[in-house]
Amino acid sequence: MRYPKLRELKEAIVSLVTPPATTKFPYKPHIPAPAFRGKPVVNDAECVGCLTCSNVCPSGAITVSDDAVQKIRTITRDFGKCIFCGQCEAYCITAKGVILSHTIFDLSTFQKESLIEQQHKELIVCEHCGSVITTREHLHYIYDKLGTRAWSSLLTLRALNTRLQLAGEEETSTPPGDGLRRKDMFRILCPNCMRNIQVKLLL
Repeated sequence: MRYPKLRELKEAIVSLVTPPATTKFPYKPHIPAPAFRGKPVVNDAECVGCLTCSNVCPSGAITVSDDAVQKIRTITRDFGKCIFCGQCEAYCITAKGVILSHTIFDLSTFQKESLIEQQHKELIVCEHCGSVITTREHLHYIYDKLGTRAWSSLLTLRALNTRLQLAGEEETSTPPGDGLRRKDMFRILCPNCMRNIQVKLLL
């Protein structure tokens, strides 16, 4: 029979008297490191509903549904699927729409529904075909980024009327009823309808 080496005995004694290296979580609160990636926290005031986060989410935790009739975009975030990778924060176009929390990380629950959050944004839809263009906040964000260059877009000019009050609502809310014509270029139209008008002008 071979006896244990002195080194192995030392390791056993040290291990016996040394306290555990882990924390006492969940019995005591755990304070993560400053660079810890926790739950993504959405700032609704800074989020423009551009869909970038849903496009880059690798786990499919962010889904989007558009209601062109009610003109509402619903963004659903299922934190039960979220892996805290930080892609939504890294690619957010405003850099403030979503920020990873460094303290919120324990989302364990028996109620999966409590991990689902929804966000609603007003949509801008084409006045001719009804297709979705983008959210109103997204368009305003583009205008703020472009500055005076935004005036070169008829869509931007028309959609910003609600903020700038360039004309009365009764003067701008009449839908095109006689087909797409040159005058309809000043209405809110999707790129396809705007292209159809340009084609008619060239023919």
